[in-house]
Amino acid sequence: MLIIELEMQSDTPIYTQLVNQIIEGIASGRLKLGEPLPSVRSLASDIGVNLHTVNKAYTLLKQEGYIQVHRQRGVVVDPDGMPPVTEEFMAKQHSQLKPIVAEAICRGMDKQQLLDLVEQIHKGIAETDNEKENG
Repeated sequence: MLIIELEMQSDTPIYTQLVNQIIEGIASGRLKLGEPLPSVRSLASDIGVNLHTVNKAYTLLKQEGYIQVHRQRGVVVDPDGMPPVTEEFMAKQHSQLKPIVAEAICRGMDKQQLLDLVEQIHKGIAETDNEKENG
């Protein structure tokens, strides 16, 4: 089940927050392959945002290969699996991480602290599903 928590005052656009939360839901196992997502109208109504905002998020997720949109079945997490790691994906990760790493260096964070933080975040997302199954 997907619980969306938006920060309306954030500098991050709402559609980007939606994309990020759906991807995190898939990564954590809270959203399974083939699992249906709410319709654009239903999700917009549930979280109190414009239809176009949800539509933009779903369009981006579809383009990246995270979801499929069927006429009959509606919106589902791609049942065929997740998109692979490509050169383009690695370049995107590099460009997004570079300013984060630079800021950490400026503030005096050492490499190990940064790696520990990344490991903690990875563990926090990846182990959500295991806790559910074993708990």
